[in-house]
Amino acid sequence: MDLPRIGALIALRLAVAALAATLSACAAPAPGPAPATSGQGEGYFAGIDDLPLAPGLVERPGERTSFETVAGRIEARGAAGRASREAVALFYAQALPQLGWQPQADGTYARGGERLGLEFSNPPEDATTLLLRILITPG
Repeated sequence: MDLPRIGALIALRLAVAALAATLSACAAPAPGPAPATSGQGEGYFAGIDDLPLAPGLVERPGERTSFETVAGRIEARGAAGRASREAVALFYAQALPQLGWQPQADGTYARGGERLGLEFSNPPEDATTLLLRILITPG
């Protein structure tokens, strides 16, 4: 691989890291878990037809980011609810491979030149609410 291409890939990775940091800093936790529509977590994230929403979580519309780069798409989504990290991680460990996402040693999933990562947290004021951020990047 030539140096300009390596430089472009490094710049893209830095941009993705900056985007993730910005989303984390700007996202305000929901005032409490909103009830899921049509049955706890049934459905998919907006704009990503094959990314299911885990049971017990509802999407946080203010945490949607989508754009295209020369290397591929970048999608970020957020969800929250009263679900355990273990149950949500197990849900995605079972669901994502059925959709073609293969688990990787670093805890991400890979499919067709893309990487999908799951980030879990709890807002300081409500340890019973789980926050989930999903980031899809070229990769």
